[in-house]
Amino acid sequence: MASRLLKQVVGIDVAQKELVVSIGKMDEQAVITVYANKIFPNNEKGFANLEVWINKQSIPQYPLRYVMEATGVYHERLAYYLAGKGYAVSIVMPNKISNFFKTLEIKTITDKSMSFAIAMFGLEKKLDNWVQPKRVFRTLRQITREREQLIAERTMIKNQLHAEQSEAFPGKILSAE
Repeated sequence: MASRLLKQVVGIDVAQKELVVSIGKMDEQAVITVYANKIFPNNEKGFANLEVWINKQSIPQYPLRYVMEATGVYHERLAYYLAGKGYAVSIVMPNKISNFFKTLEIKTITDKSMSFAIAMFGLEKKLDNWVQPKRVFRTLRQITREREQLIAERTMIKNQLHAEQSEAFPGKILSAE
C-alpha cells in the first residue's frame, strides 16, 4: 500500500536569467524524496512553463509549496507570479539555506544542488506563506535603494576630488588657488 503524502515542495534556485527547480515530497512515514529537476528562464514564459511542468510532476490533491531564497531582486517577479496564481510561496533568507546546505554533506555547490537543498529545506521545515508587501513599502524600499546609491556615488566623487587636490601638482581647474 502506498503511503499518503504530507506535502510537496518545489525548491527554486533563482538567478538573474534562470530558475533551477527541484521538486520533492514527504510521505506520512517522513520519507523525503526529491525526484525531478529542470531549468527554466527567469521570465514570464519560463514561469508559465514551470507551472505546466510542476502540474505534470506533482499530485494535485496534496499540498504544494514553492520555496526560494531572497536573492536580491531576481526572485521577486516569480514570487508575485506564483502568489498571484494562488500558490503557497515561501521566501527564505540565504543564510538559512546556506546553513542547512552544510548539513546535507554535499561536496559541490551547484545551482542544481542548491535547488535540491531548498526543496529539502522546505520539506523538513514548517514555513510561513510569503505576504506581498504593500505598495507603499515597495516604493519606500526603491527610494531607499536609490538614496544609498547616490550617497555611495557622492562619496566616491568626493574621494576622487580630495585625491586630485592632494597631488603634488594638482590641476589648475580643480585647485582652490
